[in-house]
Amino acid sequence: MKLVVAVLQDRDWPTLRDQLVEHNFRFTRLSSSGGFLRQGNTTLMLGVQDEQVDEVISLIRRVGKPREEYVVVPSAISDPEVSFPVKVTIGGGTIFVIDVDSMERI
Repeated sequence: MKLVVAVLQDRDWPTLRDQLVEHNFRFTRLSSSGGFLRQGNTTLMLGVQDEQVDEVISLIRRVGKPREEYVVVPSAISDPEVSFPVKVTIGGGTIFVIDVDSMERI
C-alpha cells in the first residue's frame, strides 16, 4: 500500500479530478499555496495499492505538464512603480510516494 501525495497548480485540478474519478481512484484534496509565484495549488492524497502507483503517476503527469507564461514583476533596480513581464515555467508538480503500513476506510 502506498500514499501518493501530489502538489499541482489549481488550474490543473479540474481535469485531474475528472481523470481520477473516471479511473475509480479515491482522493482527498487540500488547498495549498506555492512560494514561488504565490499562486494557489492543490495537494492531493491518494491511498493506492502498489500496482496502481504507476497509473496514478501517469495520470498526474499527463495533466500537470509544465508550461511557459509571462508574469509581471516589479523592477528591483529602478522605480518600484515600474514592472515588466518575465517568462517563467509554471505548472508541473511534485509527487511523493510513501510506504503505508495500513489504511482503513471508515
